[in-house]
Amino acid sequence: MNYTFERLSDDIKIAVSPEHTFGTDAVLLASFANIKRKDRALDMGTGCGIIPFLWLRDKEQGAVHCLDIQQNAIEQVKTSIEYNSLGERLVPHLCDLREIEKEFKAESFTLVTMNPPYKPVNTGFESLGESARIARHEVCCNIEDAVKAAAYLLTFGGRFSMCHRPERLVDVLTALRAFNLEPKRLRFVIDKEGEEPFLFLVEGKKGAKPFLRVAPDLVLKNSESKFSKEMLEIYGSYADGYEDKVR
Repeated sequence: MNYTFERLSDDIKIAVSPEHTFGTDAVLLASFANIKRKDRALDMGTGCGIIPFLWLRDKEQGAVHCLDIQQNAIEQVKTSIEYNSLGERLVPHLCDLREIEKEFKAESFTLVTMNPPYKPVNTGFESLGESARIARHEVCCNIEDAVKAAAYLLTFGGRFSMCHRPERLVDVLTALRAFNLEPKRLRFVIDKEGEEPFLFLVEGKKGAKPFLRVAPDLVLKNSESKFSKEMLEIYGSYADGYEDKVR
C-alpha cells in the first residue's frame, strides 16, 4: 500500500490512504474527549488512527490503545507507529467491537472514544469500496453496538465520547442511558453563525447521576469563511504550516 504522510505536529506525521483518511469530525472528537495524561484510553473504529495520534502530540501522554475491524486499517496504523518511532505508546488491536470481551477484560479503560458510521444500512450512496462502506454505513456496528462495547470497557466513572449527526441524537442519548452511560456533556457544531448544526459531540459517564450540560455551539468559521479562533486552538500544531487548509 502506498501512503502519504500528513503532518500533525513537528513530531507526529500520520499515514493516510484513499481507504483510511480523516476529517474535521475526528479532530473535533479528539479535542472534545479531553484526555488526561493518567487516562487509560481507547479509540474504537480508529481507521487511520487520527484520534490517538492527535493525543500523542503531547509527549507526556501515557500509552493509548485503538481498535478496528479492518486489517488494512490496523496495518496503516502500524505503519504510522513505526514511522514516528512511537514504540508501545500506541497499541493497535484488530477486533470486532461486537465481540469486545474476546480482546479486553471488562473495565480496562477510563476513556473510550468513537467516531462511528453515520448512515444506517440501505440509506444514502452505498456504491463504495468495502473500507469506505464500513466506515460510513452501519455494516459492522450500529449505535447500540458501540455504546454497549464502551460500557463494557469503562471503569465506574469512565467517559465515553462520540460524535454523530443531529438526526440521530435521540438514538444516541437513549442508547447511552440504556447502558448506564449517563449523558453529561453535549455540544453542537455549526459551520457558521446562524446555521443549523451538522454534528454533535456527546460524553456519557458510567454510573453518573443525571445532569446534562449543553455547551455553546462550536462555530467552525467566522463571517469571512476563515476558521474561528477556537478551531485554530483545536487544530493546534496541525495548523502550523497549513494556512491554506485551516485559515
